[in-house]
Amino acid sequence: MPDFTVVIPARNEAKYLPLTLRALERQLHPPAAVIVVDNASQDDTAAVARAWGATVVSCHVRGIAPTRQAGLDAARTGWVATTDADSLPCPEWLARFDQAAAGPGHCNRVALYGPMRFCGVSRPVSVLSELAYGTFLHACAVAGRPNLAGANMAFSRGAAHLAGGYPDVEAYEDVLLGRALGRLGEVAYVPGALVETSARRLEGGWLPFLWRHAQNLSGHTRGYFGE
Repeated sequence: MPDFTVVIPARNEAKYLPLTLRALERQLHPPAAVIVVDNASQDDTAAVARAWGATVVSCHVRGIAPTRQAGLDAARTGWVATTDADSLPCPEWLARFDQAAAGPGHCNRVALYGPMRFCGVSRPVSVLSELAYGTFLHACAVAGRPNLAGANMAFSRGAAHLAGGYPDVEAYEDVLLGRALGRLGEVAYVPGALVETSARRLEGGWLPFLWRHAQNLSGHTRGYFGE
């Protein structure tokens, strides 16, 4: 049974972070450690994390890739799971990852990922978002280009370091790490490892959101998520 460190990158997330931390309290397979990487926040992000009991790592280099890398460097367990500061892993999240990482015949697995859906929206929109994202992931897998998202992925810490860690790009760093890990071993989709994520990504409307993800599929690595 592997131990997991959960790494959460955060910049000015004092409003959303408490909900994410409470979701981690409800895990059926509790994390061995929780690391919140504070990317030069100007609000109480670090104080909120410390009050909850998380380890806070400071990253003063602006950007999501160095922030995630700082969390990976600070982790000490065999496996690292990542989510975002505005996302809510379901109670079975780490338990399902644990089963997928340690089950019989899974010794070659180096990375895992699961489904996502929007929260804070109507039930039909939530269901539709999960179906659409599942279709998106399936299309990527069929094309031989698995799309691992930092809001819902787990990986062997040793394999991640062997792969070179997160590449120094403005965006797409999670997908690129996932593909590098896929060259070292098996990457598996875990259907029960659900994460709900904030619908604030839709604040600009559906078309800009879908356009950003079309860029994602094309391999665009510029900061199109507001970095």
